[in-house]
Amino acid sequence: MTRVAAVQMASGPNIHANLFEAGRLIGRAAEAGARLVVLPENFALMGLTEWDKVEIREREGDGVIQNFLADQARRRGIWLVGGTVPLATDDDSKVRMASLLFDDAGEQRARYDKVHLFDVQLTESGEKYVESETIEPGSRVVVVDTPVGRLGMAVCYDLRFPELFRRMAGEGAEIIALPSAFTAVTGKAHWEVLVRARAIENLCYVVASAQGGYHANGRETHGDSMIVDPWGVVADRLPRGSGVVSAEIDRNRLSDIRRTFPVLSHCRISCDMTESG
Repeated sequence: MTRVAAVQMASGPNIHANLFEAGRLIGRAAEAGARLVVLPENFALMGLTEWDKVEIREREGDGVIQNFLADQARRRGIWLVGGTVPLATDDDSKVRMASLLFDDAGEQRARYDKVHLFDVQLTESGEKYVESETIEPGSRVVVVDTPVGRLGMAVCYDLRFPELFRRMAGEGAEIIALPSAFTAVTGKAHWEVLVRARAIENLCYVVASAQGGYHANGRETHGDSMIVDPWGVVADRLPRGSGVVSAEIDRNRLSDIRRTFPVLSHCRISCDMTESG
């Protein structure tokens, strides 16, 4: 068995303060024996406006945030999922929100660009989000081999689109890394149900790392970072505040569940996603 961890934060508009806090929590996770650590969406910046992330965009392979992730992974001897990092596109007014995977040598091993963008209005709280104004969506499913198991990558709003997760399962995913920043309203209503559903229907572990608390921009995020096993059991969780949750990944248990309850092989309807750059 191998231990994994999810970090929970309440990030703000100061990148250096956020990176300091992320580093402290990554250290806690590594000291607890985690081999894979997942940071939340927007871990390095929860800006005062949606345009702030465009201002700090980085070119892939270079920048303060990416250098921080590579250094943490190397120094701690862990595989690290870097929440989301705003990476430059050909359009200077937009970014790709990329979840980056670094190995224990500090080398980038995978990049997943958030596919589904959060363009919604919440009548209960009056909040309105239009991510498509500043974010260019990705289009690729990403599943990669790690020492912990075969890892699928998703981000926040992706959680509401089960076809993405089924595609990952079809490509052998055993664990899903899910950096998130669910709102307090949607999180209260749907977060746990959706996280556990994605684990149950795909018979996989889900490592769901969330923003959790109040932010300088006035936003409140739900938190409740959790690690869920293939049977839908919540192995560890943190309802609010900054901290770390961790649990053991038991690939033998996963194999036994998939062997005795072979739901994935019973699927009769397939779904397709365009695979382009």
